Amino acid sequence: MFPPTPLQMKTIEKAIDGGYAILEKGGSALDAVEAAVMVLEKSGRFNAGKGAKRQMDGVARMDASLMDGRDLSAGAVAAVENILTPIRAARIVMEKTPHLLLVGRPAERLARLFHVAPFPDALLKKPKEEKDRGREPFGSWKSLARKLSEGEGKLGTVGAVARDLSGNVAAGTSTGGIDLMLPGRVGDSPLIGAGTYADNNGGAVSMTGHGEAIIRAGMAKEISIGMELGLPAEEAGRRALIRMQSRTGGEAGTLVLSAQGDFEILHTTRFMPAGFCYGRQRRIAARFRRVREE
Repeated sequence: MFPPTPLQMKTIEKAIDGGYAILEKGGSALDAVEAAVMVLEKSGRFNAGKGAKRQMDGVARMDASLMDGRDLSAGAVAAVENILTPIRAARIVMEKTPHLLLVGRPAERLARLFHVAPFPDALLKKPKEEKDRGREPFGSWKSLARKLSEGEGKLGTVGAVARDLSGNVAAGTSTGGIDLMLPGRVGDSPLIGAGTYADNNGGAVSMTGHGEAIIRAGMAKEISIGMELGLPAEEAGRRALIRMQSRTGGEAGTLVLSAQGDFEILHTTRFMPAGFCYGRQRRIAARFRRVREE
């Protein structure tokens, strides 16, 4: 993970301010999380929404999920194209359908039915090399396998957690995936229990990092369960990150908020651009508490 730019830090500040303003007025944690993530998606400065990475065929596909800790309601979308705010599409799945996760074109059609904004036209242009449809869109499979094994590519995801005045928690996560991503690949961000989880009995969690490792470790649910069993947010997150790194070698960062309002921003990555607002406490930084394997 690379150092954040000043514009990225400013956008994080704007997202936090927007979400916190909703909470101050007595709004729900779910509304605050959605609003904060939408600011990040619309900015184009992160790997989500407008700034989503293109996959190996030159198309940007996105994943997102949202969860309400009051009753474990959740919604998610995966592999959607031309959706400016996938987190909004995830909420539509949660509130307007009996389902939890929709993928691809059907999810896009549902989002359009409820007037979720598409990408600006300029962002829909394909890369120059993709105009030649006679070429293999992934290039050489041998070359691709070598690049993937060498670990080329950058990580990047946006997320938010919140607790409202009624004591309800919520979490949301949105991503454009990773560089050198095969079409059809889905990471942890739309998977409830992996990249996102919220339960008023435990807390709210949003993850970023190596998606496959986060899925294998079931990170978000594990951290929430740790808090439900009485661990402070810092300890629940730290234990889960160390276990994941030890078992999978993957790196990650997490936003952790307990049902009681205890919170931590933890990461095994070098950087974790993030921030929080809690009463008069407010901080936005490129790094927070880095966790190292014991």
